[in-house]
Amino acid sequence: MNARQSRSILIHCLAILLILPILAFAATAKPTEPANAALTVTTVIPRVETWPITIPANGSLSAWQEAVVAAEIGGLRVVALSADVGSVVKRGDELARLAQETVLADLALQEARVEQARAALSEAQDNGRRARELAGRPTLSEQQSKQYLVAEESAKANLAAAEAQLRGQQIRLDQTHIRAVDDGVISSRSVTLGSVVQAGAELFRLVRQNRIEWRAEVMADQLAQIRPGQAARIRLGGGILNGVVRMPAPTFDPATRLALVYIDLTDPGAARAGDFARGEIIVGESSALTVPESVVVWRDGNSYVFAVGDDRHVIQHKIVTGRRADNRVEIVSGLTAPVPLVMTGGAFLNDGDSVRLAATDPAAVTHP
Repeated sequence: MNARQSRSILIHCLAILLILPILAFAATAKPTEPANAALTVTTVIPRVETWPITIPANGSLSAWQEAVVAAEIGGLRVVALSADVGSVVKRGDELARLAQETVLADLALQEARVEQARAALSEAQDNGRRARELAGRPTLSEQQSKQYLVAEESAKANLAAAEAQLRGQQIRLDQTHIRAVDDGVISSRSVTLGSVVQAGAELFRLVRQNRIEWRAEVMADQLAQIRPGQAARIRLGGGILNGVVRMPAPTFDPATRLALVYIDLTDPGAARAGDFARGEIIVGESSALTVPESVVVWRDGNSYVFAVGDDRHVIQHKIVTGRRADNRVEIVSGLTAPVPLVMTGGAFLNDGDSVRLAATDPAAVTHP
């Protein structure tokens, strides 16, 4: 081997030694991002959660029960009003008062009649006692003796009747005080100061115990799933009220073919009878594959999500969505496994586009 051949071999060996590290580095280096990436995206992993099964409904808010406060005595003038619409009252509170002059006069008259009856009874009892003492003696005839005894019994009956009439007048006097028949809130007032009321006339109306219920309208197939005691959520005025199903109606409205579900509000808060509300009745729980709402893209009336493949190309999946809660949406079908999905910006992507990956949102990643 001459010097030229030795030099050539040496040069080839040095070239191989220089190329081997480069090849080894190329083999271990991470794949580079596509040069023509359409968008830089953040990915999120769908997560499995336990979500309530709900039945959406709407309906009006109504008083659980209303109580009518009416006059029990007639022909008297209203001389005082102690309550108005919105007043919170307790059972027995005075709401209004009627004039008492004539009732007091009748009461005094009846008290005098009771005293007369007592005096007559005292005299009759003395005669009766004398008749019993002289029974069988010639000084008092049998007929006269019987008359005294009958007069004594008659006087007792007259006193009892006079006392009963006195109690009636005392009741009439108490009826001049118009009182609340239950705890609650006054919802209407139809009496004015100075008006003369008649017996049986409605003066006030109150919401008993301030209980408000939501009368939700549901269809026949939904009614079959509803049971007393189930929870409900009512949306009203930007807030959420909690409720409990008291009972589903036993019949359907023949005009609308809808049935009512009576739901007691746990805390009515600012709810008022006559208002309209929407909400849902919770009839159970089930597992749900959920993603943030921003993941779902709506196109041509359909819902899509974009999965990111290992080669940094997106794959478009047509999905069917279900329940929604807390800015998340359930994927019912169309996605068989929890794969990385484009978090935002999906509206600017098409199937097969290449993307660059930003850091995955750790708060949104939950492995099922």
